[in-house]
Amino acid sequence: MATKEKTLPDAFYETLKDVYYAEKQSVKALKKSAKAAQHAELKQAFETHADESAIQVERLQQVFEIIGKPARAKTCEAMQGIVSEMEEDLEDFGGTPAADAVLAACAQAVEHYEIARYGTLKTWASQLGYNDAAKLLDETLQEEKKTDTLLSKIAQKINVDDSKGA
Repeated sequence: MATKEKTLPDAFYETLKDVYYAEKQSVKALKKSAKAAQHAELKQAFETHADESAIQVERLQQVFEIIGKPARAKTCEAMQGIVSEMEEDLEDFGGTPAADAVLAACAQAVEHYEIARYGTLKTWASQLGYNDAAKLLDETLQEEKKTDTLLSKIAQKINVDDSKGA
């Protein structure tokens, strides 16, 4: 029996399941990061984005509904790797002057992964005629970009503050 050739809708669904898993992991990682962060602005950014990410998970559930597929998560190896690195870094740098800078860097790795994925999904949704899904995905993409920019600004402050103490 020949296997069915994979199509763009298949790729869209598989990537959507991947991002659904990643976003759920992101919520957990952000809450953990918020607890570990010392810098008030960084702590606040993590808390705010954790709430935002919970809404993004709901948006993804809407996208699954739009395409008529069950909202299922597929283990995302990339996100597992990034979160695992973050946990390692927390062990290595927790309680040190560099801890917040390292946390911000880990959070940006998550954001960059999500930006890449949401950008792809938005493009594919448009190409497949899922216009409502494309709008939802773009809304999340813009939030991820905004968070990345905010983390960059905070990281610059943290790094300057920490280097003065060195």
